[in-house]
Amino acid sequence: MAITQEDVLKALSYVEEPDLGKDLVTLNMIEDVMIDGLTVSFSVILTTPACPLKELIHNACVLAIHTMVDKNAVVHVNLTSRVTTARAANSAVLSGVKNIIAIASGKGGVGKSTVTANLAIALARTGAKVGLIDADISGPSMPTMFGLEDARPHVFQTPEGKNLILPIEKFGVKLMSIGFLAPSDNAIVWRGPMASSALKQFISEVDWGELDYLLIDMPPGTSDIHLTLVQTVPVTGALIVTTPQKVALADAQKGLQMFRQPQINVPVLGVIENMAWFTPAELPDSKYFIFGEGGGQSLATKHEVPLLGQIPLVQSIRETGDQGAPAITQEGTPAAAIFEQVAEEVARQISIRNAIAPRTQVVEMTR
Repeated sequence: MAITQEDVLKALSYVEEPDLGKDLVTLNMIEDVMIDGLTVSFSVILTTPACPLKELIHNACVLAIHTMVDKNAVVHVNLTSRVTTARAANSAVLSGVKNIIAIASGKGGVGKSTVTANLAIALARTGAKVGLIDADISGPSMPTMFGLEDARPHVFQTPEGKNLILPIEKFGVKLMSIGFLAPSDNAIVWRGPMASSALKQFISEVDWGELDYLLIDMPPGTSDIHLTLVQTVPVTGALIVTTPQKVALADAQKGLQMFRQPQINVPVLGVIENMAWFTPAELPDSKYFIFGEGGGQSLATKHEVPLLGQIPLVQSIRETGDQGAPAITQEGTPAAAIFEQVAEEVARQISIRNAIAPRTQVVEMTR
């Protein structure tokens, strides 16, 4: 008997998306089914180009066709992606941005900006459209990490007469930082309202265009900047960066709990543990737990969120950041592989959040 489209869809209805717990057909992830004799081809629309389960889903689809349709079928699976969003359709601010992710730490010096820079580039390298706002107003570090200390953004006028800033793009990431607007050797001393105003300008007066992910590198602590962000845009979720030692965990916990306050209620996507252990270049298989062990996992377990990754204290990560070419750009290195894995886990948690949690809203605070 000839293979029909109905046969193919019925077989694929038994293939479950591992994270979402529903089958690919119910989730509308199957498109472009084509049949030519024994040759069957179709597209699987993943929820992110950084999906870590690509191979698993591909193999499950092929097995389903061979088991339930025809064991001799030649199966071609085209894995593509369409990044999901949980934004309300009437969101006016940053309307072209699907997911807005706050990256916070609570404490300075834990490598939050290093993690953010590498994460942004890693997501972009999967094919996603990525932007990054350096919201650490008094300590902007993205210009250095991207090798853009002397870069200055251009301003253009829209047909409606509004002036917009063009973000600077490098490594596939659209980037905006206060460091582009002030000399790098000058201290920026601003009161809270001024800093909040600068963040609002980066949100509303920059031409971000269409983005799958906009990462916001937050300043340390819990401040006006954090409240301004959640009151200005619908934040998809927050990532918490910490190191293993007790003092960092205490501050990271405060940052995590801030997002979970009832009046803010931003989903925490997970914890990233930086400087998890020290590995010297000459002893790549050795681990020295300089700052303690298991702190990130204990924080994640306590608050029932996933530990998205552990990044070692490796000299090359620091060196590449200082040189303006973050570790993720050094293909084939252990450091690059780690950031690729973390990016996949982050994208995965965003997809799960968008599938099961309520739509994102701008926070309205009455006091």
